[in-house]
Amino acid sequence: MDTIVLAGGCFWGMEDLFRQQPGVADTEVGYTGGANDNPTYEQHPGHAEALAITYDPKQTDLSALLDYFFRIHDPTTVDRQGNDVGTSYRSAIFYASDEQLAAAKQAIEHNQQHWPRPIVTKLEKLAKFWPAETYHQDYLRKNPGGYTCHYERRW
Repeated sequence: MDTIVLAGGCFWGMEDLFRQQPGVADTEVGYTGGANDNPTYEQHPGHAEALAITYDPKQTDLSALLDYFFRIHDPTTVDRQGNDVGTSYRSAIFYASDEQLAAAKQAIEHNQQHWPRPIVTKLEKLAKFWPAETYHQDYLRKNPGGYTCHYERRW
């Protein structure tokens, strides 16, 4: 199993869509890329709301997951997705290896063709991923009418 950490706005919507993708074995919402240890929903300065995706590389690959990432959020807005504004909602790929960094750069280049404005997704070295509170995990399964700004774009 391999893991990639992505941020593209509110973590609820990303989790709900990614968990349905072939080869995805597990998802966990949390925080990364910020200033404090043990961040919480109320206190996570500089952290992005992020999603750790554990996947089986025999069933899918990082390239397919990154292409999907660029289909379900708007990577051309700085620190914003839908009504959510701030660094918590930035578009970012948190890479854990040189291979993930290279795949991320390639995915940005490949997916730019689908967007009329430049992709502004940040590439950030993954330091520590902090799982979010239990009530955030599987939030849209627990609250099917809950808020999300994520959807699949067709191209």
